[in-house]
Amino acid sequence: TRSLTITSVDQSMFEKAQGEKVTLPCTFELSEEDEGPLDIEWVLIPADNQKREQIIIMYAVDRVYNHYYAGLTGRMQFTNLDPRSGDGSLDILNLKASDTGTYQCKVKKAPGVQSKKIQLTVLVKPARTKCSIEGSQEIGKDVTLKCVSQEGSPLLSYDWRRISGTQNLPATSVLNKNTGELLLKNASREYSGTYSCVATNRVGTDECSVELNVTPPVNTAGIITGAIIGTLLGLSVLCSIIFCFCKKHREKKYEKEVHHDIREDVPPPKSRSSTARSYIGSNRSSLGSMSPSNMEGYTKTPYSQVPSEDFDRAPTQTPAFAPSKVAAPNLSRMGAVPVMIPAQSKDGSIV
Repeated sequence: TRSLTITSVDQSMFEKAQGEKVTLPCTFELSEEDEGPLDIEWVLIPADNQKREQIIIMYAVDRVYNHYYAGLTGRMQFTNLDPRSGDGSLDILNLKASDTGTYQCKVKKAPGVQSKKIQLTVLVKPARTKCSIEGSQEIGKDVTLKCVSQEGSPLLSYDWRRISGTQNLPATSVLNKNTGELLLKNASREYSGTYSCVATNRVGTDECSVELNVTPPVNTAGIITGAIIGTLLGLSVLCSIIFCFCKKHREKKYEKEVHHDIREDVPPPKSRSSTARSYIGSNRSSLGSMSPSNMEGYTKTPYSQVPSEDFDRAPTQTPAFAPSKVAAPNLSRMGAVPVMIPAQSKDGSIV
């Protein structure tokens, strides 16, 4: 008995670059015996057999359902707006590396049922390829040109070429296409120029370039001698500065000790005349406030016991001030008994 058949059997594997569009074919033919409703399902078969198939889009009862798989939401659609025409192919837009997997198309129209698996591989083009030079760019040295792509699906292949002067690579060069390293042995001036590297995989290419400048060897002996001389001169200047600083510091310290050697804890000398006058003035005020009854004890106090450093000097010492006469206060008005006030004679005695 003739039944439903899938006619798109030519290609079952697709390789596409990230960001591109792919159409997974699924065309079919119905027979007269297939009288049931038409159902078309696209499912994603996981790499792990323990996991269930994931429906990504479905056509049933004249309606499209495309909300089952969030990873492809907004990026997938049926190629033909009316799958009943016999075309249930699927378009996936803006491909991502995560879209890699096995997809299966199932067509049902009772009693006919058919399916087809398609393997999709999304590859990343080489990108952000960088070129660099490793080693000394001197005559007679070995120089290595390096090339590496920051992005790109394997298998990546690298190829170097010279784009200035003679386009052929030097005869001593050794190329590793897998690592992108180009070794130039025993470099000479003729090796100088611009070199370009092309990174390639199955879905794209990327390129970078580098400038090689081979120069004569540097006079290392002269550089070392100059560095030593410069270091010695620098140390001499530094020692001179330290010596001058220390000398100046010692001079300032000596001047400070000579001109400012004063003990802060020694009180200034007292004036002799002010001491005696202060004593006499205090006694005078005391006399003025005494009553006649209190004067008797006071007049009996010997004057030789006056605590003044002016009266303890040696007999031969000449007084520093002229004798003064102190007038007795008028005590009659206050009803007090007159009292004689001691005075100092020329020989320093109290009278």
